[in-house]
Amino acid sequence: MAILPIIVAPDPRLKVKSAPIDVVSKDIIKLMDDMLETMYAAPGIGLAAPQVGVQKRVIVVDVSMGEEEPNPFQMINPEIVWLSDTLFSYEEGCLSLPEQFADVERPDKAKIRYKDKSGQETLIDVEGLLSVCVQHEIDHLDGILFVDHISKIKKNVIMRKLKKFKKSSQNNA
Repeated sequence: MAILPIIVAPDPRLKVKSAPIDVVSKDIIKLMDDMLETMYAAPGIGLAAPQVGVQKRVIVVDVSMGEEEPNPFQMINPEIVWLSDTLFSYEEGCLSLPEQFADVERPDKAKIRYKDKSGQETLIDVEGLLSVCVQHEIDHLDGILFVDHISKIKKNVIMRKLKKFKKSSQNNA
């Protein structure tokens, strides 16, 4: 397993719609394992393949946050098949938008269909933080960032900070 470099916004690769996966190959399984290791090392609770430069429909999530036994989900071609009408507000962050946070409202509950590492189609119900996290990561697969769900003014402030962050990081490299 390997820790992969995480792309930091603004970056055009984060705005591309990812391609579905037809066959669960050894390369895809290795990608998911590497993504999980990368997410834990960051540390984070979710990571989508586009965030590590792979335009494939793969996400990993684990909202246990070290307080309990790890409970990772590795999802291939995840899709939302149902969303509740009840909204849940959560201060979201993102590994591709370091140190930036904003309250985002999303449906509190969702039903998600995906393939697991063995290629088995699975349907799960998620709620609360797990629902928010899965929706956030699926958004990445469609080129959507959490800042696309907030006011234009707040989004512009965050994106300006990230441009400064990237510029200072490049100057220090």
